[in-house]
Amino acid sequence: MTKVKVAGFGVSLDGFSAGTAQSLEHPLGVRGPELFQWFFPTQTFRQMQGKDDGETGLDDQFAVRAMEGFGAFILGRNMFGPVRGEWPDDQWKGWWGDDPPYHAPTFILTHYPRAPIEMLGGTTFHFITGGIEEALQKACEAAGAKDIKIGGGVETVRQYVMAGHVDEIHLAVAPVVLGQGEPLFSGMDLRALGYRTVEHVPTERATHIVLAR
Repeated sequence: MTKVKVAGFGVSLDGFSAGTAQSLEHPLGVRGPELFQWFFPTQTFRQMQGKDDGETGLDDQFAVRAMEGFGAFILGRNMFGPVRGEWPDDQWKGWWGDDPPYHAPTFILTHYPRAPIEMLGGTTFHFITGGIEEALQKACEAAGAKDIKIGGGVETVRQYVMAGHVDEIHLAVAPVVLGQGEPLFSGMDLRALGYRTVEHVPTERATHIVLAR
């Protein structure tokens, strides 16, 4: 049965999942990369960069789980890029170059229509103007029997969790305090929403916690 998941989502000890002032120079926000120090050294991430090195082990196992086996992805527009408002042209095609890491239909939430973009490796970006329910419906149709990943950013994850659509959440809790940024669970009662901890694995760089309903 298809499940909707959040996976590999970094969060600080004080509950932030992105830094402040996200921009072309700081796609994760100022200090945001500190949340992903568990991910950057892994073999999984290094392969995304076209490298053949990287660490294996527990962090890499969670990295693999966070990227593989999904039949569709849903991203907020900020996760796709820093462009705001109407699309000025067709030049921006995401942060990842010609071969994005998704390798599956990927649905971008936006208020502004844009034609689909077919990339290398099986990724096609579809731009959805009808909100989270329309994006989920189209992702379900595209995913078949595979799972769907809500890839972020923070507000997109919050909307899907609060709407009751997310079956499983994998958080990589980084041993850092950001002080400010985008709070992931502010004002949200995860227990009332039915979530319980089903997995808890500490590593040198993060604590991996999986919540499920």
